[in-house]
Amino acid sequence: MVSGLKKQLRQQALAARGQGGDDEAMTRHLLEVLVPHRGKVLAGYWPMRDEADPRPAISAHDGPVCLPVVTGPARPLEFRAFDGRLEAGSFGTSHPPADSPVMQPQVLIVPLAGFDREGHRLGYGGGFYDRTLEILRTSGPVVAIGLAYAVQEIRSIPVEPTDQSLDMIVTDQGVILPQPQNSQVNPDGTKSQS
Repeated sequence: MVSGLKKQLRQQALAARGQGGDDEAMTRHLLEVLVPHRGKVLAGYWPMRDEADPRPAISAHDGPVCLPVVTGPARPLEFRAFDGRLEAGSFGTSHPPADSPVMQPQVLIVPLAGFDREGHRLGYGGGFYDRTLEILRTSGPVVAIGLAYAVQEIRSIPVEPTDQSLDMIVTDQGVILPQPQNSQVNPDGTKSQS
């Protein structure tokens, strides 16, 4: 039931994303939130289709930069140092070649299909970032920054136990700091107030 609802919401959010937004404003907001993270290992992503583009902020980052690599289904992402070289990957992605050093990011710019104001995200259904963030968060502080156009906002996203929340969402209209509601998740994915 939850997966069907998420699929429907994902389709709506991706259709909205196609409208785009103010890319210059989004870049400006992303640059501002990255300032306190100078020197830290930053994981970005190489945009595909009509994803919000983090590349201007990635290139301006004062510190090491890496990009994600899908190493197989139902596996966490691997992050490789980005030195400008790219090769084609799974699912239409682009990533650094296999001879690039593997890195552990401290700050991640996370692509998404949709988001809500509680910091929940809709990805593309593979669970790659959820698995990855769960592992990274067990080994130290990690900041997950969702990047999206404001039109991708969804009122409420059903949450499953494996879902990992974002620490902030950067849009073309500003920065959203999640405000988790005091709620519990029911088995069907709906939220109930506690």
